[in-house]
Amino acid sequence: MLAETITERASKSLIRPALCIHPDDTVAVALRDLAAGETVEGVLLSEPIPHGHKFALRPIADGARVLKFGEAIGAATQDIAPGQHVHTHNLRTRLRESEDYIFTPMAERARPMPSRQSFSGYLRPDGRVGTRNEVWVLCTVGCVAMTAQRLAMRADMQFGERCDGVHAFTHPFGCSQTGGDLETTRRLLAALVNHPNAGGVLVVGLGCENNQGAAMLADVPEDRRARVRFFNAQDSADEFEEGLAHLDALTQIAAGDARSEQPLSKLVVGLKCGGSDGLSGLTANALLGRVSDRVCDAGGAVVLTEIPEIFGAEQALLHRAASRDVFDRTVALVNGFKQYYVDHGENVYENPSPGNKAGGITTLEEKSLGAVQKGGQAVVTDVLDYACPVRVPGLSLLRGPGNDAVSATNLVASGATVVLFTTGRGTPLGFPVPTLKVASNSELAARKANWIDFDAGVLTSATDRDAVTDDFMARILSIASGDAKARNEINDQREIAIWKTGVTL
Repeated sequence: MLAETITERASKSLIRPALCIHPDDTVAVALRDLAAGETVEGVLLSEPIPHGHKFALRPIADGARVLKFGEAIGAATQDIAPGQHVHTHNLRTRLRESEDYIFTPMAERARPMPSRQSFSGYLRPDGRVGTRNEVWVLCTVGCVAMTAQRLAMRADMQFGERCDGVHAFTHPFGCSQTGGDLETTRRLLAALVNHPNAGGVLVVGLGCENNQGAAMLADVPEDRRARVRFFNAQDSADEFEEGLAHLDALTQIAAGDARSEQPLSKLVVGLKCGGSDGLSGLTANALLGRVSDRVCDAGGAVVLTEIPEIFGAEQALLHRAASRDVFDRTVALVNGFKQYYVDHGENVYENPSPGNKAGGITTLEEKSLGAVQKGGQAVVTDVLDYACPVRVPGLSLLRGPGNDAVSATNLVASGATVVLFTTGRGTPLGFPVPTLKVASNSELAARKANWIDFDAGVLTSATDRDAVTDDFMARILSIASGDAKARNEINDQREIAIWKTGVTL
């Protein structure tokens, strides 16, 4: 029960200067800047330890495993004495290009009590529930991206009060693409066309692009087509006049939609971390894990992507695979993504960014072990390809890279109606659905209050972690119900990014 252990220990650290997460750990994490000469966790520090960074609790021999979260986060590259800083200068990854795994059936779990929590959402004909009722403008190709943006701005001023707003989501692709690369773009855009947060969708094409609108819209379900309009700018006498006429009609349709009370089981939550620091796995990601458990226990769905940020921590998920089939597909997902790196001449362990490292994260294993806390202890019930919709309740693993914009867009395409985005460094990024930013440390939450929706840094001093989780759940459900807006909505930070996987002609 790793996620539970982390939050339990974090909640007990009221005035502690550092945190040892697991009894087996050979390092502890500084909860503030520590000075040389201080005695912390029974160890005399021989050098300053920055906030979020690690120091050795006992002697670590050259080549020995370094343990955090009760798991190896790498191997020492020299002898490390108690009280010494442990980071990139004396710790290296142990990751390999592929691993072998053994399937162990899960022990039977007790069924949780049904959740009584609910939210107010928009019930769609296919049974999915949106947290917003917006009209979206998409483009098939980057050549008409500005056209789509101008149409959305004009329509929002003229018709936006009929719904929750008119927004354009544009991209630079759609032409000079072939094969699987074109299919990736097409699949992502088609998934957005069918998203439950869109009460209507206008697709603007150019006419001569590889990503032909008719092909992109071919898989739109019949019951959805009344809410979708499409035209090619090359075929229109006045693309702005035609586009505004379509948006007038779509906003009138959306105006007939109303919120109704919906059970928590109808919520689809996307999980994302970006700009992590040394506290992310202890506070913000662990808090998301507790929310994930509540949503899954209620019969809802949560989605975890950023597959490179599973490398080194995949065993924690494999132990929770619902079946042998899910186990095999998870193994194929992880090893297949490692092969994607190898095929492009990249190392599988190149992931922590300069910001991550500055915040105290040294290796990909360390980042991954913190990142998978977002999934809590939920059962892994499905494995999805890029931009494929959620099919079953529980925790789904979604194929995709770790890049913030690409992975969060991928979560939305899978059907997430709320994205929970943890950060230790801060970012203004937002996406087509409410994107709640969760700070891993209180300093960030105070300094960038205009970006942050919730301060998980309180878990380093909270005496009641359930109360913190209750507060966060209340915030999520308030935003999902439209009673409040996420910071990305207040700041009008909404965008998409598509995974470019092939050559450009």
